[in-house]
Amino acid sequence: MDKSASGWVNGFVGVLIFSGSLPATRVAVADFDPVFLTVARATIAALLALGLLVVFREKRPARDDLVSLVVVALGVVVGFPLLTALALQYVTSAHSIVFIGLLPLATAIFGVLRGGERPKPAFWLFSGLGSLLVAGFALTQGFAASPVGDLLMLGAIVVCGLGYAEGAKLSRRLGGWQVISWALVISLPVMGVLMVLTMPVSFAGIGRDAWIGLTYVSLFSMLIGFVFWYRGLALGGIAVVGQLQLLQPLFGLLLAATLLHETVGWSMLAVTAAVVLCVAGAKRFAS
Repeated sequence: MDKSASGWVNGFVGVLIFSGSLPATRVAVADFDPVFLTVARATIAALLALGLLVVFREKRPARDDLVSLVVVALGVVVGFPLLTALALQYVTSAHSIVFIGLLPLATAIFGVLRGGERPKPAFWLFSGLGSLLVAGFALTQGFAASPVGDLLMLGAIVVCGLGYAEGAKLSRRLGGWQVISWALVISLPVMGVLMVLTMPVSFAGIGRDAWIGLTYVSLFSMLIGFVFWYRGLALGGIAVVGQLQLLQPLFGLLLAATLLHETVGWSMLAVTAAVVLCVAGAKRFAS
């Protein structure tokens, strides 16, 4: 398999893994406190990442890379998991997945701010239309029902977009999976202490499904998914393989419907499909 095909395969696997994150989080926050869930998943993943770095004898990042790694950690290790866990106390995972359609746009905006990219004017036309579709959906259905949940999801998209853009830029120097591994290790001291402080007094009331959700977001969403995702970006190209991320809302809605038996209405499917098309058009004119 050539590098391009391998990049597409790895990127597709990464997106498929990430698609289960919100449904798994939805299940986990039914029994776990959102803050504990966030720090526990980061701690578990960080310990595994530390083991990988030691086994493969990876060299330490340069001092100049530390700020970028902190940004990645704040975006994808802390910010996105915490904000989505909080949001999923107010909205369903199917509803929250609609907002994931904005993630490529958020990443592109931070690509301009952090990476100096200059998309064509048509890019912003498609991006603006996609944003209006999501905003309209939130106002007519979700925002009126739970403004807190929708605002938390919007915040999650912003910080995740920043973390993705910063990580993509940094991966050119450090390598794919090494970026998320070092970001996790940097956050380990704080996350480990917070996990102990927020740990439930008793785990007797925690159901099996919540444990499964915690396991998934810790192993797959927080680490394994990034191994495939960053490897795909490195092999196939960030701009090209990054388009696979547009499939995440559709996969997520399918999982929410089949595994959680959540209602996925036609309007939700229509908005998600329209957002995917708009962001795909924006990506077409990204450079």
